[in-house]
Amino acid sequence: MPHITLPTDEPGIVGLMRYRPETAAPLNALAEVLLRGDNTLSRGERELIATYVSSLNDCNFCASSHAAFAAAQLPAGMPLVNAVRLDPGTADITPKMRALLAVAAAVQQGGLKVTDHEIGAARAAGATDVEIHDTVLIAAAFCMFNRYVDGLGTWAPEDPAAYEANAARIVTHGYGSSLNDELEPQR
Repeated sequence: MPHITLPTDEPGIVGLMRYRPETAAPLNALAEVLLRGDNTLSRGERELIATYVSSLNDCNFCASSHAAFAAAQLPAGMPLVNAVRLDPGTADITPKMRALLAVAAAVQQGGLKVTDHEIGAARAAGATDVEIHDTVLIAAAFCMFNRYVDGLGTWAPEDPAAYEANAARIVTHGYGSSLNDELEPQR
């Protein structure tokens, strides 16, 4: 049961965005740039970073949502996503992705936990400054998104199919595609 009265029973961040569409717009714009904008990291790889951080934060809604979004955009699909969630050190990912996930994990612990060691390992594995920047920002943003969703006590479906059904829309149309101009802010 959410801690505040929402205008819909939609799960996770969706109900919160319907409650405050004026804050939903910039949050969706940030997610759109970070996860779907032009980048040398694939959309699936960036969704994998979001999934991993959300899993570390125990945010079931965000971890499950972004796992479905990542799986829909990665050739190895959900088995790879689940392997990364379990242990990126043994998952079948590139050394660069493994190093970037280590950077993301350090960010999840706290910004000052990111050291020259993590950054040097990412660079040695071929990560560019933009990829390192975007990994840090994705990890930081998802810490915020996770705390937003869980801090207001939203609910998350248990059935993975609920997240998979939404993945095609997000992958095709982007973040914010379920919101429309008819939404009115709640006070």
